[in-house]
Amino acid sequence: MILVVCAVADELRAFVPRRDVEIIAVGVGPVEAALGTARALAGRHVTLAVNAGIGGGFRARTKIGDAVAVTESHYVDLGLEGGGAVHLPGGIVIADRVGADAELLARYAKIPHAILGVGVTSATITTSDERAHELETRYSPTSEAMEGFSVLRAAQLARIPAIELRGISNFVGNRAASNWDFRAGAAAVVAMLESFIDSFALRG
Repeated sequence: MILVVCAVADELRAFVPRRDVEIIAVGVGPVEAALGTARALAGRHVTLAVNAGIGGGFRARTKIGDAVAVTESHYVDLGLEGGGAVHLPGGIVIADRVGADAELLARYAKIPHAILGVGVTSATITTSDERAHELETRYSPTSEAMEGFSVLRAAQLARIPAIELRGISNFVGNRAASNWDFRAGAAAVVAMLESFIDSFALRG
């Protein structure tokens, strides 16, 4: 079964049901996403997981209505403010970055007009150009979301291949100039999600 995880159901409302595909809405933010995904993976026989939903795009790399597959997601709220290594006792390493499954990314890349790029996950939506610039400087991201890292990390720990798909609904930065368009982002991610799942020839 393919498990598709979104934050709120309206993001994927237009998705046409497929056999062996289940969509769950886990709530908004990294904590809700991690808990909801872990619970779903523990209770189902899942062959791959997809985090799909709307997200912010960085102006230099996207436009409103684009669909993006995240190659790796950085959890920007975790670690030292401003960046740098965190030294913990016992050689413990903080998990603040997780990659999408390489085979799933390769499959996605074959879809016409596919865009791939780095993602950032944050519990706080960026609303200033200053923070947007900081994120661009540190991570060179294509998209920003609130759940991507959590879903990918939960799947990684469960040893389930996973990928994150984002429909760009706004530009990251000054909220007044974000060009917010929920419908455009939702339509973009649904179209790409359907194309991606159809590549597995699942119908009915």
